[in-house]
Amino acid sequence: MKKGTSASLLIGVAALGLLLSSCSDPGAATAAGESTQATGFNLAPEQHRKAAAPVQAAEKLLPEAVAADGKLRVAIVPGAAPLALFATDNKTVIGNEADIAVALAESLGLKAELVPVSWPDWPLGVESGKYEVAIINVTVTEERKKKFDFATYREDKLGFYVATDSKVTEIKEPKDVAGLRIIVGSGTNQEKILLAWDKKNKSAGLAPVDFQYYDDEALGTIALNSGRADASFGPNATGAYKAITDGKTRLAGLVPGGWPDAANIAVTVKKGSGLAEASQAGINGLIESGLYQEILDKWSLGEEAIKASELNPAGLKD
Repeated sequence: MKKGTSASLLIGVAALGLLLSSCSDPGAATAAGESTQATGFNLAPEQHRKAAAPVQAAEKLLPEAVAADGKLRVAIVPGAAPLALFATDNKTVIGNEADIAVALAESLGLKAELVPVSWPDWPLGVESGKYEVAIINVTVTEERKKKFDFATYREDKLGFYVATDSKVTEIKEPKDVAGLRIIVGSGTNQEKILLAWDKKNKSAGLAPVDFQYYDDEALGTIALNSGRADASFGPNATGAYKAITDGKTRLAGLVPGGWPDAANIAVTVKKGSGLAEASQAGINGLIESGLYQEILDKWSLGEEAIKASELNPAGLKD
């Protein structure tokens, strides 16, 4: 079993870097086979979703080319519970992203056609028109705004998770991580934040963070549960799901994905297509109806809810 390494050894760990990055492949976070064994969530193909009413303002903004066939082709990446995963039949895509996609399509007067894709495929697919929208945990960045338009539907939040019996009660500011052994993905946004916190602590004479990196999520989980690590720091969505399904970890603190600024997860469409404006109106209709909050609460993501969808907000700087 590979042990955590110190910060001075920042050795390759690309797999975990993808796994934990709030701006990277959500499909790397949880193996579909594992997620279908989880308890506490409906993982059956039959999701019994409440239908969303068409939103007139959104329908008026819908480009004719999209409305023509009555469908909304949505790129989605299964594999990261509770965002998107395969149901117990191993073929039906379910999860928060799937529910948002279906509800958004209905708000536009369309039927969602969920197209499972791999993370590297979505940019070209959206640019070429192969997929009309991508709903795959994409964080808005200034670089991405050069090629895509965005309509936000969730806050990007990172979570510190600790063992349920941990003496660590709360992590909300830099001094709270001083001297802790923390699992984080190399090259990720959360590592960048943790490095900034550690630098501030050391300049104040506080104990440094012991950075731990693992090339296998399971090994990191073992390290946390066995007490060899004090906390893990990564996307809150997958952390919350894991905490509920295995009962071995708990949330110790939430941090904005763009700390110290907020970061946003958004419906992603081809730049200039006009579909972002329609999507924004549709999402706002879902928020007003209460269905939006129900969807997030269903997947234990209520703390990441937004009050209103924004069109092309300020993004993270790469």
